[in-house]
This record gives sequence, C-alpha cells and structure tokens, in this order.
Amino acid sequence: MSIEKVREYFKNYGIEDKILEFPVSSATVELAAQALNTDGCRIAKTLSFSVNESPILIVTAGDAKIDNKKYKTFFGAKAKMLSFDEVEEKIGHAVGGVCPFAINEGVKVYLDECIKRFPSVFPACGSSNSAIELTPNELENYSESFIQWIDVCKLPE
Repeated sequence: MSIEKVREYFKNYGIEDKILEFPVSSATVELAAQALNTDGCRIAKTLSFSVNESPILIVTAGDAKIDNKKYKTFFGAKAKMLSFDEVEEKIGHAVGGVCPFAINEGVKVYLDECIKRFPSVFPACGSSNSAIELTPNELENYSESFIQWIDVCKLPE
C-alpha cells in the first residue's frame, strides 16, 4: 500500500507520525479541504505529466491551474498529463494519493512558486485519505527527486 511506502520513507526523517489519516476521502482538493477543515488553496496537489516520455510531478496550490504557455516555455513541450491508468505504474502512487514522497526512481519533482504564499500546505501521503502539513521549505526538503522551484501556474482572478 502506498501510504505504508510513504510512512517508511518519512521514518528516515523522523516525521512518520505527522501523517494524518482520515475516515473520509481526501482524493480531490475539495474533499481534502473538507477533511482538514482548511481552504482548498492550501491543499498541495501533485500533478503527473510526461515530458519527452519521462514522468514528472508538479506540486502546486489547490487553487492554481497549469498555465500552458508558461509550461511550454519552461519544459519546451506541450503539457501532457499522464492518463489515469499510467499514474500508478509510472509514479508509484494511485490517483488521489499522488505525492512527491516514496515515488518511483527517475520521477523528477518540481514545486510551483504559488505554494510559497502559505506558511504551510497539505500534500497527500500516498493514499486517498491522507495528508501531512509541511512548510514550503519542508516540502522541498522531503520531496524525493526535487529538481527546482518553478513558475508554471496561474491563479484565479
């Protein structure tokens, strides 16, 4: 089970006890916000893409959307999300629990600058009913295969 992989991964940092598990689904931004009793923008959603046949993750704020022009400028390719069926195989977590922790080897992780608006955010922990509260710096430190902070999103007007 993916949450157990994440729990084992976090043991390396001594923070496995910070994982929150809910009796309800937190598989979407809206459901996670309800489960945590917080604003949806503070949910750190992890999006799965393919760039030149290689899987990448972009972690962004719950209210942000990928800006196709910024994405293409940065990655040199059109934004192509992994299909539902590809995500678990290529990333290591199923849709609803995708996170930048305990992922498959070779998956690069990018964090979008819009996360830095918040003192802390809540990414999933490998299952559709889990999360952990982390500061942006902690998110960077704990994200496996972290490459860099990027600006490829747009926020609602």
